[in-house]
Amino acid sequence: MKPLAQLIIYSTLLSGTLITLISSHWFLAWVGLEMSMLAMIPILMTKSNPRSIEAATKYFLIQATASMILMMAMVLNAINSGHWAITNPNNHHISNMLVLALLMKLGLSPFHFWVPEVTQGVTLISGMIMLTWQKLAPLAILYQIYPSIDPTMTCLLAALSTLIGGWGGLNQLQLRKMLAYSSITHMGWMISIMVYNPLATLTNLAIYIPLTILLFSTLHHSLSTTTNSLSLIWNTSPPLTITTMLALLSLGGLPPFTGFFPKWLIIQELIHNNNTILPTIMVMTALLNLFFYMRLVYSTSLTLLPTTNATMIKWQPKTPPTLMAPMTLITTLTMPLSPIMFTMH
Repeated sequence: MKPLAQLIIYSTLLSGTLITLISSHWFLAWVGLEMSMLAMIPILMTKSNPRSIEAATKYFLIQATASMILMMAMVLNAINSGHWAITNPNNHHISNMLVLALLMKLGLSPFHFWVPEVTQGVTLISGMIMLTWQKLAPLAILYQIYPSIDPTMTCLLAALSTLIGGWGGLNQLQLRKMLAYSSITHMGWMISIMVYNPLATLTNLAIYIPLTILLFSTLHHSLSTTTNSLSLIWNTSPPLTITTMLALLSLGGLPPFTGFFPKWLIIQELIHNNNTILPTIMVMTALLNLFFYMRLVYSTSLTLLPTTNATMIKWQPKTPPTLMAPMTLITTLTMPLSPIMFTMH
């Protein structure tokens, strides 16, 4: 991709998300979502091949369908309320249409089928942008209309998403598909608490995004795309072995890492709101995610090549990026700051 085209595409992606974040008008929010979607398509096709073209086509069809449902709900809400300001819809059906369209954009179950396929068909950097940056705008709209969201519907979809995300990643050998199913699970955790405490959703998002960026960065730096290739990280960059292990354990929510805090906060908030069945289901399904995370940890830090043949060893180790060390500390070892977070809630 040429530098000028790359600048225009990423500027459009950034401005589209920012327009949605700061907008108080339904049409402007929709325009921002469309700008982000149209800018994301060439990013998905950075490495032009039939697989990436197929992934970009699937992404476009799903996002365009969700945008059509969202626009229909916006028009109905404008007819019903007489204005286009982003407020809580009075009509129950309009609110459900808005939520379902946004959940389709986020890739929650039962609208999750496109997420693993699209992530697998693109590069690691493109997949990282899709699983992190593209979550901001839909969640921002959900944050503004959360009082009108049906808690029963979100609880059912959250439980289903955590189950599908854990179950789908068990038999995967492709790292990008595993991270896609991990994204489905984490979106389920975020949506489950949106109605009761939207700040907990933002806290989870603020921890999930740096963790995912760190993990994608380590995989991109080590050129690892499969489970078997993780065992070769120690040849090129031994520090990445520890970094990958810490990021995986934190992403799985294992204490005392940072990733445990949002799960703990969400479970506590759900129980305080007399909802004990949902956190029980989510904790049980989180064990499925932790299982395939531990399998990746085993491949990364507990597996070595059976021989020391010179052809197996790369004699020029790569130096990890400079920002990887502080990102590792922030995303894995900030659990002592959790009391401050609790005072904020």
